[in-house]
Amino acid sequence: MQKLPQILYRAAQVRELDRIAIEAFGIPGYQLMCKAGGAVFECITAKWPEAQSLAVFCGSGNNAGDGYVIARLALDAGLESQAVSVGDPEKLKGDALTVYRDYVQAGGRVTAFEPGQVIKADLLVDALLGTGLDRPVTGLYADTIEAINRSGLPVVAVDIPSGLHADTGNAMGCAVKADCTVTFIGLKQGLFTGQAAEYVGEIVYDALAVPDEVFASVKSSVFRVIQKPMMPRPRCAHKGCMGHVLVVGGDLGYSGAARMAGEAGLRVGAGLVSIATRKEHAGLMNLNRPELMCSGVERGTGLTPLLDKADVVVLGPGLGQGAWGKEMFSAVLESDKPIVLDADGLNLLAVSPLSKPNWVLTPHPGEAGRLLSCPTPSVQQDRFAAASAIRAAYGGIAVLKGAGTLIASASQIGVSTTGNPGMASGGMGDVLSGVIAGLIAQGLDLQEAAEQGVFLHGRAADLAAAKNGERGLLATDLLPFLRQLVN
Repeated sequence: MQKLPQILYRAAQVRELDRIAIEAFGIPGYQLMCKAGGAVFECITAKWPEAQSLAVFCGSGNNAGDGYVIARLALDAGLESQAVSVGDPEKLKGDALTVYRDYVQAGGRVTAFEPGQVIKADLLVDALLGTGLDRPVTGLYADTIEAINRSGLPVVAVDIPSGLHADTGNAMGCAVKADCTVTFIGLKQGLFTGQAAEYVGEIVYDALAVPDEVFASVKSSVFRVIQKPMMPRPRCAHKGCMGHVLVVGGDLGYSGAARMAGEAGLRVGAGLVSIATRKEHAGLMNLNRPELMCSGVERGTGLTPLLDKADVVVLGPGLGQGAWGKEMFSAVLESDKPIVLDADGLNLLAVSPLSKPNWVLTPHPGEAGRLLSCPTPSVQQDRFAAASAIRAAYGGIAVLKGAGTLIASASQIGVSTTGNPGMASGGMGDVLSGVIAGLIAQGLDLQEAAEQGVFLHGRAADLAAAKNGERGLLATDLLPFLRQLVN
């Protein structure tokens, strides 16, 4: 699989990169368009060498120009090629009009799309709508997208699946479900979060030979998280120098959440893990994991000796929102220890907002909505904006969980693309909290611990799913793979 760049861009930034390449570096727009079409056609021949016929769906903008280049290249290669237009191609402008006429002059045929028509081809190319889409898809374009998705044929999207918002990753009413998306110049941030995973398929990238100096002139604060190897341990290392995690949680009936967070901290390398829980659970929680040190704590004052020993606190798994949970919550927040806040810790925070610089907040979209006093769909509408808003309101590092988890600091947002739908089961967030805390305990700063913790957590789930499938994946199934990954 291709190694993709780390830096991600908003659509406006990619347009600026395009403008600089053309105006400041003298690269003709026609040349860039031909290179883009060539990159897609190269991808098609590499991945579907048996395809003998292509239907290229072309809209009314520059994305259509790329499509007509692809259709002409297919024609030149001796394939059966047809362009299916939505809108009058003679109304195209600039380079897109030029490449359309090149295609027609080469003998290419263009048919206007009609709802209900039967599509006959081995492979479809989506060149309908580009990155400038800012409103829901309706009318003939929506009909065309529905026909593409209904065809059952392989689909390659040009730059971005039509209907997908380039900045947020949301489907704007409807979107093409591609098997592969070939994207150019700058990776669009919307390809990696939100609903994008449902639509983009495999992502293939081509810089179109744009010079590095062009990219240096447009700064982006969004990037893909990649795994960074952990430093080897000193040969004289001992448990006391590998950090001490304290997990506070596990109200009556919810001991499993705290237990999973604690074991995850151990599995990524924390030297010691203590759990402060209800006294009814303390004697049972570590029966089959004796390395966990469990204490029954009924009053906030009882946390003091445990907090004194801890390097980082996980607050929230199974905490509840009753009197006990509130007392534990208040006692932890009075300390100056770094905190990983999750689950009911986040729900209590939403009721009594507070900003702290030394914590990591790990909400799923529902919890994020409560923190921002807005409906969950509003969070998902623009996950980048929501993650930034949480960080701005509450400080520290904000981790907005979901497909394409976002990790927001004061200056940048990381996007992690590891993970799979098998993670839609209870306890996954508890394990993540323990992972992040275990990394903080070993000396990673909050931002790096959050980024690497999210990446490793998702990657462990991918390895577990590869072994036995996504359905039925349990949070504890990740633990052996977490150990493997940190080593």
